[in-house]
Amino acid sequence: MHCLTLTPYGVCNVFSIKLLTKLNTYPSKLLENAVNELSRLPGIGKKTALRLCLHMLGQPEPGITRLGQAIIELRQNIRYCAVCHNISDDEVCSICSDASREASLICVVESARDVMAIENTGQFRGLYHVLGGKISPFEGKSPADLNIESLARRVESGNISEIVFALPANMEGDTTVFYIYKKLKPFGIKFSTIARGIAIGDELEYTDEITLGRSIINRQPYEASLNGI
Repeated sequence: MHCLTLTPYGVCNVFSIKLLTKLNTYPSKLLENAVNELSRLPGIGKKTALRLCLHMLGQPEPGITRLGQAIIELRQNIRYCAVCHNISDDEVCSICSDASREASLICVVESARDVMAIENTGQFRGLYHVLGGKISPFEGKSPADLNIESLARRVESGNISEIVFALPANMEGDTTVFYIYKKLKPFGIKFSTIARGIAIGDELEYTDEITLGRSIINRQPYEASLNGI
């Protein structure tokens, strides 16, 4: 017996969804276009995209209109902080403009997702710097493609006393950290890295808050990790 899904144009069961996606046949070109666009999103295949489309068709129009408008406004109006490059509604994000934060301490991360993950721990009260990626020759990412020069300017201002590296513990992350360390070492500031309680290669956003929080509190001097190199 198949699970049934009620749609505006009848009852559609799981078998029907599988058949539609397998044969790439849809009762509407509009439905097909929506499925194709949704399936471009990470983690969403054609079957999931079709289920989402059928679900939305069964919802009141005002709710779906709000969803569509929210996505459009997100893409058109989102800004990036002029200081740290984090996602922001204003020219300077709420973290950088918070006078209660420790402005001499900067945590260097790969993406805005990492900022959100660290903020959720409640264990870091400094500022951030979002690189926008990692150095990766395989992906064509060079230092010039990252927000490294703006980090150097922040350090050059003389207001920074410590850089905390919170990049993924993999080859690309370690390469990026070493490059930044060599570039900023002449400024005579302290460098530290989050404790490796996080499994090698794990992304920060998938690490539980307790483990991530402890790794920040127990951060280690970066130079100690260079012993033996």
